[in-house]
Amino acid sequence: MTSNGNDAFVAFERVQKSYDGETLVVKDLNLAIGKGEFLTMLGPSGSGKTTCLMMLAGFETATHGEITLDGKPINNIPPHKRGIGMVFQNYALFPHMTVAENLAFPLEVRGMGKSEREGKIKRALDMVQMGEFGGRRPAQLSGGQQQRIALARALVFEPELVLMDEPLGALDKQLREHMQFEITNLAHNLGITTVYVTHDQTEALTMSDRVAVFDDGRIQQLAPPDELYEEPQNSFVAQFIGENNTLEGTISKIGEDSCEVTLDDGEVIDALPVNVSEVGARTLVSIRPERVEYNKDRLSPEAHTIHAEVLEFIYMGDIYRTRLRVAGKDDFIIKTRNAPDQRRLKPGEQIEIGWRPQDCRALDA
Repeated sequence: MTSNGNDAFVAFERVQKSYDGETLVVKDLNLAIGKGEFLTMLGPSGSGKTTCLMMLAGFETATHGEITLDGKPINNIPPHKRGIGMVFQNYALFPHMTVAENLAFPLEVRGMGKSEREGKIKRALDMVQMGEFGGRRPAQLSGGQQQRIALARALVFEPELVLMDEPLGALDKQLREHMQFEITNLAHNLGITTVYVTHDQTEALTMSDRVAVFDDGRIQQLAPPDELYEEPQNSFVAQFIGENNTLEGTISKIGEDSCEVTLDDGEVIDALPVNVSEVGARTLVSIRPERVEYNKDRLSPEAHTIHAEVLEFIYMGDIYRTRLRVAGKDDFIIKTRNAPDQRRLKPGEQIEIGWRPQDCRALDA
């Protein structure tokens, strides 16, 4: 996807936002979104992601910088003239109108004739498998059905850009997972550019072409989901995305593609230097739970091994989740597949665990 503003469909250029003239909620944001891309803004509450979405929608004004849509600046264009579809967590359907009237509203605002409106409403309802529900009111629908109608209303005037703010937050787990799949499919089939806001990392990883991880008003990392998970660039991203083990230590040697870390308990390990400055600097070493092995015959020859004590062994059906004491820390987790040759561990057992040096990333402290 594009990364410079010139050929981007949506671009934020040096955008800042402050509500009080002092504190910046969004700090110097540069972001380019390609046409047809599904981009998710992910981050904790207060990280700036929703503010960015609201500036793009036109409900908030940037304090500094420029936002462009298809090459044209939109800072001074009111929301209803931007031609953007919106889906919110609370659905925002008009309770006094039927489903069909809710969908007709954005078309009437655009001055569309009755027969053209009817065709578009039918198409949008069929798209979300709600063709039979045109005559009902929102109160007669379940949460999942209301969310589908909100989605249909956002798509009914065939916008090129759709913004979604935590749209699945109110749904139960099973329905939520089903809707994630449906929304992604629809967006890709229709070729719509989608900007999606969530604090749910699983949702971000399963739905997006790229994910922008926000913290403290800045994008910490912008990457496809697999890269974000496998190759976090700093300790915030490593800890925020998925489950992660961290060990603290000091850099004792730096090579080109390897560094030596002396952990706080004196153990020395090799790691991939991702975000480290110099020998003597503090570092946080990051290792994913599923990259750690305790069966000797499964360890690769170059694996680094370290002593561990089993504290807790949990059977979770498809996987075993084991909590260990490693290098003086009691919260080191490993996840192993439930396989016939995988040994079950017992609390109190002393074991050797290991991982490949490239799976162990030395990040900022």
